[in-house]
Amino acid sequence: MMNEKTSLKSTLQALLYLAPMLVIVGTFSIYPAIKAFIMSFYLDYNLFTGESDGLGLDNFQYIFADTDFHLAMKNTFVFVAFVVPISIVLSLIIAMMINKIKFLQGFFQSVYFLPFVTSTVAVSIVWSWLYHSQYGLINYALNLLGIDSISWLGNPDYAMPAIIIMSIWKSLGLNILLFLVGLNALNDTYYKAAKIDGASSWQRFKNITVPLLGPTIFLVSINALINNFKVFDEVYALFSGQPGPGKSTLTVVYYLYEKFYEEFNYGVASAAGVFLFLVILVFTLIQMVIRQKTDYQEGR
Repeated sequence: MMNEKTSLKSTLQALLYLAPMLVIVGTFSIYPAIKAFIMSFYLDYNLFTGESDGLGLDNFQYIFADTDFHLAMKNTFVFVAFVVPISIVLSLIIAMMINKIKFLQGFFQSVYFLPFVTSTVAVSIVWSWLYHSQYGLINYALNLLGIDSISWLGNPDYAMPAIIIMSIWKSLGLNILLFLVGLNALNDTYYKAAKIDGASSWQRFKNITVPLLGPTIFLVSINALINNFKVFDEVYALFSGQPGPGKSTLTVVYYLYEKFYEEFNYGVASAAGVFLFLVILVFTLIQMVIRQKTDYQEGR
C-alpha cells in the first residue's frame, strides 16, 4: 500500500478526510491572516460597514512614527532577549537532572508542566501576591537578606523584570518535556564510549548531548521565539489590564490590542500585526539558516 502510486482518486479521498480540518484552519487562521494583511493598507477603515477611504501605506507610516510603537518594539525585544535563552538553558539543565532519576521522572514532569497548562490569569494572581510590596514572599526573602522591599508592580524599573521572571517560570514546563523526550531518545553507546576514553561530564555534555539534541534545541528555540514575541496575556493579567507603570511593559501585541479594541484604529492595529509577523519570520529564517549550516558542518 505504501508503494501505491498517487492517483486522482486517492488524492480526492485524502482531501475528503482533511476537509473538516482544512475548513476550520481556513476559516479561523488563514482567512483572518489574509484579511489582517489587507486591512493594514486600508485608510480610515470601518470594520462594521467595511468602508474605507482607499488603500495606502499611511498605517505603516503611522506606526513607524509612533513613539509608543517604538517603545513596544523595544520592550518586546528586551523581553524575548531575556526569556528565550534563560528559559532554554534552565529547561535543559532541569531536564538533564530529572532524566537521571527515572523513578520520579513522571512526578517531576507533572509538577513542572502544571504551570504551563494553568490559566495565565490564575498564575498572574499568584505572582501578584508573590510580588506584593508589603506581604509578598519575594520581598520577605529579600528582607531576610538585608535588602529593602521592591515595588515590583509599581516601579517602572522593576515591572519588566517581574514579567520576565514569571514568564520564564511559566514556560519551563513545555520546554522540559520536549528536552526529556530528546534525552530519552539518545543512544547510551556514545556516553559509554566517551567514559572509556576518559571524557569528563562537561566534555560529554558539550560534544555529545548538545550536538545530538540539536533538532530538539532548534524546535524549542523556534517555539519559544514565536510565543514570546506574542506576549500579551502575562502583561494584561499581572497589571490588571494596563501596560505596566508608565507603559514600562507595553509590548507589540498589547499595542495592537489598544489600537484595535480601545481606539478602534483597525488599520494601524493590522499594520502592527503585519510588522510583528515579518519580524518573527525574519528571526525564524535566521534560525533555520544557522541550523542548516550547523547540520552541514557536522555532516548530517
